[in-house]
Amino acid sequence: MKKILTIAGSDSSGGAGIQADIKTVTAHGMYAMSAITALTAQNTTGVYGIHDVPSEFVKSQIDCVFGDIRPDAVKIGMVSQSGIIEAIAERLTYYNAENTVVDPVMVATSGSKLISDEAISALVKRLLPIADVITPNLAEAEVLAEMPIKTPADMEKAALRLSELTKGAVVVKGGHLDDTADDLLCLDGKMIWIRGERVDNPNTHGTGCTFSSAIACALAKTGDVEKSVRSAKEYLTGALRAQLDLGKGSGPLNHCYKIK
Repeated sequence: MKKILTIAGSDSSGGAGIQADIKTVTAHGMYAMSAITALTAQNTTGVYGIHDVPSEFVKSQIDCVFGDIRPDAVKIGMVSQSGIIEAIAERLTYYNAENTVVDPVMVATSGSKLISDEAISALVKRLLPIADVITPNLAEAEVLAEMPIKTPADMEKAALRLSELTKGAVVVKGGHLDDTADDLLCLDGKMIWIRGERVDNPNTHGTGCTFSSAIACALAKTGDVEKSVRSAKEYLTGALRAQLDLGKGSGPLNHCYKIK
């Protein structure tokens, strides 16, 4: 059985973060492990509190995982403080972690900010360089690439800029464009459009977490970046099509839609 480590924040409402990651990994028939970076008090309407885990304790969680059950892939999500980012980068480099997917989480679906400005700098300098795949949405790509993104051509330009920040592939998610759900994969300088169905579903809480975790699962299984991104896109589309409707805001996905 493939083993996946998720390093991210906890979502008390279960739709994003660690909870979404574990559900996604389980739905892929793999074994999920976690290192929690923050506790959040949140639901579908917003994030009402963040309690960061001390960086030394994040290190300890990672050490315990790698020292016993070495993961076949690692997904990194919400990291709100620079010290935590430094700790993660140092331990993953020490263990020579494989198949590392970084989702540069900056803002929740509800619009709540999840990362400090100082941490964004640390993210660029320490985490993006060690990633095998990074998965920014349009808003995150605008911040990281330092440019506005309004068109598919802008996505390609931003992807090239972001590819200079990492040794790995870049996936710029296009779901926030008005008329498309197409994602762009920049792999070894080649632009590959991953076409997708735009599902009419207002409940998108945790889509970024789910997508990046699904990529990590597929990477652990195949080692093929393009196949992994396409597989994750298909899984996420299915979870949106399932039309789960919970909560008063932007609700969560049905991660286990294939389980009857």
